[in-house]
This record gives sequence, structure tokens and C-alpha cells, in this order.
Amino acid sequence: MVTDTDLMARALVHAARGQGRTTPNPMVGAVVVDSAGVVVGHGWHARAGEPHAEVHALAAAGNRARGGTLFVTLEPCCHTGRTGPCTREIINAGIARVVTAMRDPDPRVNGCGMGELRAAGITVVEGVCQADAERLNAAFMRVKSERRPLVIAKAAASLDAKIAVAGRQTRISSPESNRKTHQLRASVDAIAVGSGTMLIDDPLLTARHSHRVRPLVRAIFDRRLRTPAAARVFTTFGEGPVIMVTSRAALRDAANRDEALERRGATVIAADDLRAAAEMLLQWDVSTLLVEGGACLHRAFLEASLVDRMHLIVAPCTLGADGVPLFAGAGVPRAALTLTTVEPRGSDIWIEADVHRNH
Repeated sequence: MVTDTDLMARALVHAARGQGRTTPNPMVGAVVVDSAGVVVGHGWHARAGEPHAEVHALAAAGNRARGGTLFVTLEPCCHTGRTGPCTREIINAGIARVVTAMRDPDPRVNGCGMGELRAAGITVVEGVCQADAERLNAAFMRVKSERRPLVIAKAAASLDAKIAVAGRQTRISSPESNRKTHQLRASVDAIAVGSGTMLIDDPLLTARHSHRVRPLVRAIFDRRLRTPAAARVFTTFGEGPVIMVTSRAALRDAANRDEALERRGATVIAADDLRAAAEMLLQWDVSTLLVEGGACLHRAFLEASLVDRMHLIVAPCTLGADGVPLFAGAGVPRAALTLTTVEPRGSDIWIEADVHRNH
């Protein structure tokens, strides 16, 4: 027998199709089952400003939705924004029962959508696969609750917990890990690196071999504005904007380096601390920020209690005494981590974990 959990799991699969596409909106999936229990429609939210998942699913179901059940991964909206309220669409379609995974943390909704459906005589069931839905939309929830992006720290390290030979560009991860790195870049809103990474690696900071429908923001944390105007990232504005995050002192004392970077097309902003900088990135619809390094920037985000997830690639090599320590030597207590996946990537092991110290 197919259960509510089975059908919500299917709706979550559809929701995940919006990864990297829907910001600043959440990822949402929906499935419609007719009165006989047959799946007659499904949908997912593809992009902000376009129809919501419920609208697509109800349109696919047509008249067979009447008397049926709608499974949706997020509470249906009840306000008019860039699109109309989904609650009206559900009521007009004649749906008899709505099963949701989680409430919408947006204060314009947050329980009101459920209330409107119940007032119309529709049976509402809440909390089916709630933990899975909340993890899928952790970035949306972080923006609504803390007004900052979800921060993902990603690093490749040797067996002796070093990320590079000091002062030298060092590649230690496998081609398979590199491909996954670009897939990860394609799924987030922004990449962040520090000035040391810019000076040593001169990276492009693009998502290659992966399709994106939204611009990829590149945030360079550079307190002294050391990044040269000739850096390769300034040839990639077709991929998205480049934001130079610096200090107020640098803007005052950097001898017009900010103007040189702005002439190259960068946007230069000053922030008092990392949390303030993360909040400022919301201006560019950044809900997920992938911090790729280097070690000092990783440590700064960790010590500011801003890291929500970690991706760690462990390569089968050692770098020895000349190696730069992972996270600049900052330890992360095991009790603060919940392991989510461990998988081989070529010769490497890719580990993903959730961080709970700032929850």
C-alpha cells in the first residue's frame, strides 16, 4: 500500500529539481493523487516569479484533482507576490485533502495557508517527511530566521590534514572530485574565497561542465584589497558578478585599488565583520554561500559560528611539515557534526556533514 510518506518522498524528489534555480524562493515539489489513490499530476517550482509547484501539479491533474489529495513539500502560500496565492488554486480545484511536509517560515504565510485551507473545509495533514523537507530548504529557512545565507565550507585535504604546500598552488583531489566540485558550485548561489587563494591560485571561480540558469556570484574576501586587477576572475562576468568584500580601512588607505577593481567590473563593499558581510550578500539573492578557502577564511567562518555544512575531500597523500593545516588548525568537535554522506570519488573520499554549533 502506498503511504503518505511514499508520496511525500516523491514530491521531495520533484522539489530537488529546483536546486540552484529558485533563489530567493524555496524548492517545492507537489504530487496530486485522485480519489482512487492514483497519481494524476506532479510539479515543481522551477524559478522565482514562475508558477509554483502546486499550480503545475493541479494543471497536470485537471478535473481528476477534484476530491483528491495534494502532497506538497511546503505549506501553500496564501498571499499575492510575483504569483497569486496557491491556496485559491487548491480550493478552486476541489482538492479534498492536503498533506504538507513543513510550514513556510515566511511570516506572510507561516500557518496562514493551512488555516485558509481548513476554513474552506479541506483536511490538512502536517509534518510528513518534515526533517527531509527542512534540510532541503535549509538555506531558505536560514535566510528567513537569521537574515544570512546558508554557509557551506568545502576543502580538499591530505591524510595528514593539510590542504596545500605553503605558498604554492597544490592540486590534490582527483578528477572525479573536481567534477563533483563543479556540480556543487552549480547548486549554490555564490562562491567565496580569500585573498590568499586569489594570489596563489588565480582561480576563475566558475561552475564548469554544469548547467546554471542563474548568475553565480563570486565573493572575494580581501581585507587589504590585495587582489590584482589582472586576476582571471575579472574575465568571467558572463557567469555572474564579482563582489570584493573588504574593510573600511582598506577603502580609506588602499591607494585607489578599489577604483581599479571597480573599473574591471567588480563591486567593492566594506563590512565590519563576516556576519555583516554575509547579510550584505542577500542583496544579490545569495541564499547559499560555498566557502572554498583558503584555510584562514575557513577558520574565520568557523570561529564566527557561521558554517552550517561541510564538504571535506580526503585525498590519499601526505604533504608533510610544509603543508598548510586544514581550517588553519581550527578543530571542529565531533559532537558538532552530523555525518550525512561518505562516498568514494576516484581515489578520494568525499564526506558531507551538517554543523550544529550555530543552531
